[in-house]
Amino acid sequence: VQLQASGGGLVQPGGSLSVSCLVSGSIGSVNEMGWYRQAPGKQRELVAMITSSGSATYADSVKGRFTISRDNAKNSVYLQMNSLKPEDTAVYYCNAFVRDRSSRLYTGRWGRGTQVTVSS
Repeated sequence: VQLQASGGGLVQPGGSLSVSCLVSGSIGSVNEMGWYRQAPGKQRELVAMITSSGSATYADSVKGRFTISRDNAKNSVYLQMNSLKPEDTAVYYCNAFVRDRSSRLYTGRWGRGTQVTVSS
């Protein structure tokens, strides 16, 4: 099972950007999916999480600006980021709790991360 993130890049303050993450491999089912971020010198923090039924939670710092969504048929999770601020600059990592076909247990998996830079 692999998580492949895409998107990200450089955007000016106030701009928008989106990131996507695809879960691939021998997948039995995918439970919660989410996005974390890690800025230089800081700990990794939760940005947003979404359950398999579509219930989402957000960090206070991104509420009203970011939207997480998922496509269960495609085993994908997305993060739409609007009104971006310089403090949103970080490496964004996708995370998913996945049960592979040979197991009954869900384990947390991480993607490699994609850089988001907000700067003028």
